[in-house]
Amino acid sequence: MPGLKAPSDYSQEPPRHPSLRINAKEPFNAEPTRGALVASYITPVDFFYKRNHGPIPVVEDLERYSVSLGGLVEKPVELSMDVLRKLPKYNVTATLQCAGNRRTAMSKTRTVKGVGWDVAALGNATWGGAKLSDVLELVGIPKLSSISSLGGKHVEFISVDKCKEENGGPYKASIPLRQATNPDADVLLAYEMNGEVLNRDHGYPVRVIVPGVIGARSVKWLDRIDIIKEECQGFFMQKDYKMFPPSVNWDNIDWSTRKPQMDFPVQCAICSFEDVDVINSGKVTISGYAVSGGGRGIERVDISVDGGKTWMEAERYQMGNVQYIADDDFSSDKWAWVLFKAVVDLPDNAEIVAKATDSAANVQPENVETIWNLRGILNTSWHRVRVRKAASIAKSNL
Repeated sequence: MPGLKAPSDYSQEPPRHPSLRINAKEPFNAEPTRGALVASYITPVDFFYKRNHGPIPVVEDLERYSVSLGGLVEKPVELSMDVLRKLPKYNVTATLQCAGNRRTAMSKTRTVKGVGWDVAALGNATWGGAKLSDVLELVGIPKLSSISSLGGKHVEFISVDKCKEENGGPYKASIPLRQATNPDADVLLAYEMNGEVLNRDHGYPVRVIVPGVIGARSVKWLDRIDIIKEECQGFFMQKDYKMFPPSVNWDNIDWSTRKPQMDFPVQCAICSFEDVDVINSGKVTISGYAVSGGGRGIERVDISVDGGKTWMEAERYQMGNVQYIADDDFSSDKWAWVLFKAVVDLPDNAEIVAKATDSAANVQPENVETIWNLRGILNTSWHRVRVRKAASIAKSNL
């Protein structure tokens, strides 16, 4: 693409915050610490997880950069930055979550394939840009369309970056046209993140934001948009990010039997403790995040300090100047996470458990074993941490 190139090696990587937990160096994949993740409602760019499949693209000439919009349309167009900025700008607060979030915990049940992630492969940001439904009107596709005049039913996003999984070709993914043309779906061609120009790690100069859907569909470093008849046939749609039952392994997998994963299920995690922690006193604050896909809000978060025998409801809170917007307020915050906390007295040896329920009454599954899958995606089981009092440890050593 004129103005944007994909390097052949990792010699031009951008700087990253030194406190990130690096899960893979090349390509770079990292997440913040648990405490840093929930220190604010809006995740700072430096602490937003980094998920990459190759070297980070480099912009050589922004004035020459444009996104090609074509495929099954009558009049293809080139979308320069000037064209995108002349369209109405929308700000959408949305949580992006990697499908592999909490994969490390799932791998403790049985080995899975993929980058190991703790509980912080997600972040909540305010994205700014043009709605895809407005962009598609430029090529004659009206809002709320499910098929174009030339038979297109899906919108394919193609990046400029190169991936070994695509045999050196670009990363790509698609969403249904009916979702892309629905203004209420808030799909963006974003050029801002938290009020600033996108940085290189997060898709500069333009990326797709598909709220409520696994992060793999929010393609970065956008090169082309094609209207196509069938869903994208790329690796990350057809041979990755699909949910299989525990009975399927690499010796009996048939990728064609499952649809590509889109919405993410209800999820929550405790971020105030590590998986095994030691404290000095009995009264503690349990805090973390909860989020659900598809625009479904969080109804409640339940906390247990005895491994799930008894429960209490956690309190919602926000950090900073952001006010909580109720689930029935159909605003852009329908795509955002909820931060929760509970102040409790802990026994000497406690298994703290958190589980969330969304507005459709979906509840997280109790055990990871029942949702184990060979790719280690969508680990939404109850989140558990074990905490012991330092005094009880000292007593047991006497």
